[in-house]
Amino acid sequence: MENVRPFPRDPADQDGPDHHDAERYVLGGCMHQPKQIPTIRGILARTDFALPAHELIWDVLGHLYDEGEPVNPISLRIELEKRKELRRAGGVGYVAQLGNYGGDPAYYAQEVRRRAELTAEADLGRRIVQQATAPDAEPGRAVTFIDDYLKRQSERAAGRSGDPADALLAELLDASSLDNMPTLEPLVGDLLHLDSLARIVGPSGHMKSFVTIDLAAHVGTGMKWHGHYVHQGTVVYLVAEGARGIRKRVRAWEKHYGLKMDNVLFLPRPVQAIGPEWDTLIEAMRRLQPQMIVIDTQARVSVGVEENSAKELGVVVERIEELRRATGACVLVIHHTGHIGEHGRGSSSAKGALQSELHVSKKGDSASNIVVTVKVGKQKDDEESGDLQFGLKVITLTGEAKPDGRPVTSVVLESLDHRPADEIKGTAQWLVRVLDKADIPLKWGSPRVIKWCAEYGIQMRKDKVEEAVRIRKHRNSFDEARTGTGDVNSGAPFGVNEDMSDDRSQSVSDSPPNDLPPNIPRAPESNIPRDLGGSPGENHENPRSNLPPLSGGGPGEAPLKPPSPRSPSREGGGEGAPTEHPHCTACNKPLTGYRRDRGYDTHIGCDPTLGNPPPHDAA
Repeated sequence: MENVRPFPRDPADQDGPDHHDAERYVLGGCMHQPKQIPTIRGILARTDFALPAHELIWDVLGHLYDEGEPVNPISLRIELEKRKELRRAGGVGYVAQLGNYGGDPAYYAQEVRRRAELTAEADLGRRIVQQATAPDAEPGRAVTFIDDYLKRQSERAAGRSGDPADALLAELLDASSLDNMPTLEPLVGDLLHLDSLARIVGPSGHMKSFVTIDLAAHVGTGMKWHGHYVHQGTVVYLVAEGARGIRKRVRAWEKHYGLKMDNVLFLPRPVQAIGPEWDTLIEAMRRLQPQMIVIDTQARVSVGVEENSAKELGVVVERIEELRRATGACVLVIHHTGHIGEHGRGSSSAKGALQSELHVSKKGDSASNIVVTVKVGKQKDDEESGDLQFGLKVITLTGEAKPDGRPVTSVVLESLDHRPADEIKGTAQWLVRVLDKADIPLKWGSPRVIKWCAEYGIQMRKDKVEEAVRIRKHRNSFDEARTGTGDVNSGAPFGVNEDMSDDRSQSVSDSPPNDLPPNIPRAPESNIPRDLGGSPGENHENPRSNLPPLSGGGPGEAPLKPPSPRSPSREGGGEGAPTEHPHCTACNKPLTGYRRDRGYDTHIGCDPTLGNPPPHDAA
């Protein structure tokens, strides 16, 4: 607690006290001269106090005076304790210290009023400049801020008249006056807004902080957030937990995007919302005027508060609201969910104060197959948009290593929804091409394809996988209707060349198989072209595969089965010889499974061209 200034003997000789000291002299003077409270009410409105703690104390002093109770530091402390707001008012020591401030409260009230009006004018100028320099600025829109300022001044005058009814009547608006009220300004698309309270919730360890850091970095640098509009501005990130890991995440983001994370400031310690230091934070943010303030996490700035108590949690929410009102920023709070469900832990009363709420969850167990989903849980005044999904990209930090020599890594988000127009990777059509190249059977359903994608590090949205499976099955149904058969082991129908399959896959994917006439006859075997093996009983070669035709199997005979891929005879080493696996030309790791058996020279995850198989020499 700061030292108390000595009471000035002659206020007229002073150049003017410190703004906060002037407020203390008003409060202390009213405790020494309670009869001055009606006079002070005619000079000051409660909103003229700069510090929220002083605004609270002024309300309590007025209540004591109206109830005929003694107005002194002791009665003030007792009343604050009854309301459970003593800590918010600064604590026992601070309340007692106010009794040392005396003098003429009316003189200091004039000073407080003067400073409040100057602050309001400075805020008006700041809003006009922001509006005039905004990317979508239009002439004349700043006039609404001037009208709003004049209206607020009339409200202040009514509030100082001492008649509460006059103050309330001055706040009433007719329908046409609603157009003068400021509208929500977007900060990040339709997800976050300026001058609002928002929250990100999710289970512990589900990438909430990674999503928030990514949001903060895009606001600070002004880049679009994965396709969403961003209002650039200063961001203050209150790292109340996990401060030691924040540097690695920031460096990974900077390396991934190739630029510094400018305009993002970090406070690597908590500030308790119900403690006196919160007022210091409010004043610091009032001077800085950031566009976004992140509190990571709610639990670490409300230590000692019973989360399940609507009353105690309501005090925390009000303190955070004071921070919002002082800055006009989007205050984004990170909070954990409970053991069950998607709701934030503790009392549900906090959700009512939110403008926006985002739910973050993840599925997967490693960076190669994790999918992070951001779901809009609440938008008070906007339409709730669809879910957003992200994959993770591992970033190795340059020049850093762990004690055992391993590289230091972190991850960044990569959108699975928004991709550049010239990048087809990640679409359902791209996955169809991958599955066809890999000769994945058409009978595979979505769960099996999803598991296969995860095994080979292919990150895909679930709905995209389902669409790809649907396209392949529709295409096969069309082929069966036309040719009387279908190849269940490859992407092309049996007896149709590859070029026809590729052209038809695009046209058929747009229409379901139900559009086909149900009475299309199956083509007899004799109608199959002779060069594709039309003789009855003859072994047919799949034109999409580069494997040589199997030997043996004349007319009427069953074709010979190919040797087992693990058979020693396939390697030419004789019985008992060890099997040698070919190696991937990209990562030099052994090729196994179907990639080896079909002659591919790369893993499917290594080759951006999908690992086209080399031609085989006929045996």
